[in-house]
Amino acid sequence: MFMLTLTAGATLLLAYVLARGATLPLIARRVSPAAVAAIGIALWLILFLSLYLGHGASGDAARILEQLGMTLLAGLFLIAVAVLLVDLVTAFGLLFRRHAPTIRGWAFVAGGALALLAMVQGLRPPVVSRYEMSLAGLPADLDGTVLVALSDLHLGSTLGERWLGSRLEQVRSLDPDMVVFLGDVFEGHGRPADAVLQDLRALSAPLGVWAVTGNHEFHHRRAAGPGFLEEAGLRVLHDRWAMVRPGLVLAGVDDLTSRRRGASQGDAVTAALAGRPPGAAMLLSHTPWDAHRAAAAGVGLMLSGHTHGGQIWPFGLLVRRVYPLLAGRYQVDGMPVIVSRGTGTWGPRMRLWAPGEILCITLRSRTTETRDPAR
Repeated sequence: MFMLTLTAGATLLLAYVLARGATLPLIARRVSPAAVAAIGIALWLILFLSLYLGHGASGDAARILEQLGMTLLAGLFLIAVAVLLVDLVTAFGLLFRRHAPTIRGWAFVAGGALALLAMVQGLRPPVVSRYEMSLAGLPADLDGTVLVALSDLHLGSTLGERWLGSRLEQVRSLDPDMVVFLGDVFEGHGRPADAVLQDLRALSAPLGVWAVTGNHEFHHRRAAGPGFLEEAGLRVLHDRWAMVRPGLVLAGVDDLTSRRRGASQGDAVTAALAGRPPGAAMLLSHTPWDAHRAAAAGVGLMLSGHTHGGQIWPFGLLVRRVYPLLAGRYQVDGMPVIVSRGTGTWGPRMRLWAPGEILCITLRSRTTETRDPAR
């Protein structure tokens, strides 16, 4: 169903962009309708093949095909947004008849420029976003604990060993006491490369390297993804809590989006926190839902990901309708929630406007909260 919806959406975007592009005087005078149709068929085939042959397949050819199709799709989206805004203002050319074609032409230029900027932004290394957060009940001897969080790496054919190595170097440079992965560590198409698993196993921190599952960990065979996390040496919190140190509990839930798609019932957040000892508590949840349940259970800090911050503006406006906690820091019933906009990317290597990020959170036992994200 997802692939069918994506194919239908890609077809509509392509048809709209080509139809409006054919009305530009520069195109209409030089390109015949038959040539426009031929171009449209060729581009549609690229999109179709990238979705059904490139996505999830192995090999350099499949990887290149997938990235070509995904980049084309994102570019069409940005151009369509720019052109649609002009069409709405000009009532699809009925207003400002004399200048509407010129304005529409500049909309194509603007959309193309946004696509180019998104490519540059998507290829940039993720920035480090720094937070200093008070955590109720945190023992004084844990004041100053540094937690580094990564989310949505989507390791696979596109983001592989070399990219991961650079990210792990970023993590080590922060000298963390604890590292957490907030889900979607792997893209979810087959077994991760042995070199990727080995690099993750080499990562260590005094208070442990922890993880929760994301929706991509449940792609295809539901048991495989979580097993790969454990094979990578990560301590996975499946709807449970663990005592990191006396006075500090870390809890985690399996992905809530996957639960909803599978029509699972029950309150996983409350169940994962049940029976924990007194002291400070943090919750890891890939999907930023049920924050009010975590707050009611006494959690002092909740960390999530999944949304990618919308990844490509203005797509975030649609994502926010399903995930109101889109990116950044929020306060829910007195409990702080930090939603990562993701360390990697899904689909095209493109981002607009904000780059990917790695969270670096200093935990305090006193009441001080500051934020100084790198840009």
